Amino acid sequence: MGEVTENNSDMSILQRIATSDVPFLKDYGLNGVVGAVLLAIVIPFLLTSVFSRKTKKRAVQADVGGEPGLAMRNSRFSSLVQVPWEGATTMAALFEMASKKYSRRKCLGTRKLINREFVESADGKKFEKLHLGEYEWDTYAEAFNRACNFASGLIKMGHNLDSHAAIFSDTRAEWIIAAQGCFRQNLTAVTIYASLGEDALVHSLNETQVSTLICDSKQLKKLPAISSKLKSLRHVIYIEDEPVEAETLNQMKHWTTLSFTEVEELGKTSHIDARLPSSSDTAVIMYTSGSTGLPKGVMITHGNMVATTAAVMTIVPNLGMDDVYLAYLPLAHVFELAAETVMLASGTAIGYGTALTMTDTSNKIKKGTKGDVSVLKPTLMISVPAILDRIRDAVFKKVGEKGGVTKKLFDFAYNRNLAAIEGSWFGSWAPERMIWDNLIFKPIRAMLGGRVRFVLCGGAPLSSDTQRFMNICLGVPVGQGYGLTETCAGAAFSEWDDTSVGRVGPPLPCCYVKLVSWEEGGYTISDSPMPRGEVVVGGYSITKGYYNNEAKTNEVYKVDERGMRWFYTGDIGQFHPDGCIEIIDRKKDIVKLQHGEYVSLGKVESALSTSNYVDNIMVYADPFHNYCVALVVPAHQALEKWAQNSGINYKDFEELCQNDQAIKEVQQSLSKAGKAARLEKFEIPAKILLLPEPWTPESGLVTAALKLKREQIKTKFKDDLNKLYH
Repeated sequence: MGEVTENNSDMSILQRIATSDVPFLKDYGLNGVVGAVLLAIVIPFLLTSVFSRKTKKRAVQADVGGEPGLAMRNSRFSSLVQVPWEGATTMAALFEMASKKYSRRKCLGTRKLINREFVESADGKKFEKLHLGEYEWDTYAEAFNRACNFASGLIKMGHNLDSHAAIFSDTRAEWIIAAQGCFRQNLTAVTIYASLGEDALVHSLNETQVSTLICDSKQLKKLPAISSKLKSLRHVIYIEDEPVEAETLNQMKHWTTLSFTEVEELGKTSHIDARLPSSSDTAVIMYTSGSTGLPKGVMITHGNMVATTAAVMTIVPNLGMDDVYLAYLPLAHVFELAAETVMLASGTAIGYGTALTMTDTSNKIKKGTKGDVSVLKPTLMISVPAILDRIRDAVFKKVGEKGGVTKKLFDFAYNRNLAAIEGSWFGSWAPERMIWDNLIFKPIRAMLGGRVRFVLCGGAPLSSDTQRFMNICLGVPVGQGYGLTETCAGAAFSEWDDTSVGRVGPPLPCCYVKLVSWEEGGYTISDSPMPRGEVVVGGYSITKGYYNNEAKTNEVYKVDERGMRWFYTGDIGQFHPDGCIEIIDRKKDIVKLQHGEYVSLGKVESALSTSNYVDNIMVYADPFHNYCVALVVPAHQALEKWAQNSGINYKDFEELCQNDQAIKEVQQSLSKAGKAARLEKFEIPAKILLLPEPWTPESGLVTAALKLKREQIKTKFKDDLNKLYH
């Protein structure tokens, strides 16, 4: 069959989702809705004049030790929460107790593969298309038994109890089974992004002296090429998600190599008693995505994980056995691992999917068959902002294409619902919203299965426009979270009844959040109208530090005179009067220009990203000049549509990116976006370069959470950046 190329294998998660078609509005005539519209306008107008929004105190000042600053804790708890329930002090104990409590409930679900086929494009490339069936489920009791069997099989095959096991796989049920198996033998699991480059992979495995590697079949194929560099590896366990060629296995004869099923069967027939951990034992060494160089291994304890779990369980409304969760983000990211642990503790069903199979029109879904959300119909989802941004842009694009009455009706309904949300608390359940929801927004909700009731967003700042889009078009609250691998995802989380935008909520109940003045940067806790400073997080979610890197650990982790552990995030935040925190800057992103002006790169990028022409952007400021420049990955469709309307002739997209008129058009758009955001003249890039290739985790230019890897981008485009300054 020749070389098989995975469809859009070099695309990031957000791009895979964004390229899917968006089912959208029927063309509504006005006759059928005039009465509904009048009713929708009059009722909320009368009622919103009666009711007004009350400010709720969400955090209160806390008496803590350590460096002077302003510290806050969640107002709903008098002390920090540490465990979800008595006895659940470790990941192993939590899963065992949950499995007994919810034994017959659905736990882990995977779609049955009916068949796969390959289609050939015009340029000769072959793309895989999948026909997937219904979800097949393990109950909580069955999932727990599999984890026990895997734990026994792992030891029986020869894994040394004093060494580490690594999981190098895309998100799937076997990932959680393997992790829980490790926890039952008090083995530290090293988690590695499936998109990690070869050098970073070798670094991670060697630094932690991994003796057993658990991987999926796609990652298995990468091992022969680097086998000579892996010093401590002795055993390989591969998940049979795709056929594995005999030649690949033959190249790894120097290792003990078994399939995941074989290890489970080995443990089933040769039981080994559990060796249970304590809360202070390291559960996971989680490698960060390496946005500033080689990834660092963060040591996360069992106590850290269960504390974050306990805290988040108090935030998500009515979380429980009736919920269904779609899992598709990388489990090697603390955001997804924490979320799935919360689901396991709550008796929620976890259905696994992928970015390539999520919707009916996703790249890997065979035409005429159903995507993951259509089959699973989840009630809960988490996302990173870039994905939600693309869903929003895709919907608005469809609305614009339909035009006419449809667009006018959509715009009117959108603005009315926006006014209802921002006008009073009554707007969140007004009859007007029910009318618009059924008339206009129901088809949009079908994009995500039609039952989503809560979306948790994290990994990067969520724009106000996108948050409002989710509130209006999906009719759901968006819980925007803030945390880092070093805080085990736990720091702050906006509450479901908070309709404000741009903030990340109050501190989670498992930790304190403190602002410490940064005089050099001009951020102090005495600032008006709100105190500002570096965000420092302390409490039960603060991790042990970086593996084999004491110097870096001592730089950003501190223990105060009361024994409380604190992590210095490097982010700049401000406390609102109700105790919620807003992230406004980052110390490392601030550059001082030649004439003394400060440029916050992240702030500028966020503002310029609102341009329709921007798919991705990195602003660069050289301290020896008085202006900044930018590398821009243009949005293909938007720029090509402009070129078509402007009569621009070009051979391919790369040539279009080099066109002077195209560069001028994008630069004018950036200038307009910058002025709208009230940026200073020196903050708006004086020169730009358009880059035709997208930045993806696979390319190594963005992290798995889609954050810019500045150093890698600067290195790759060093010559181009120099040219922009000359």
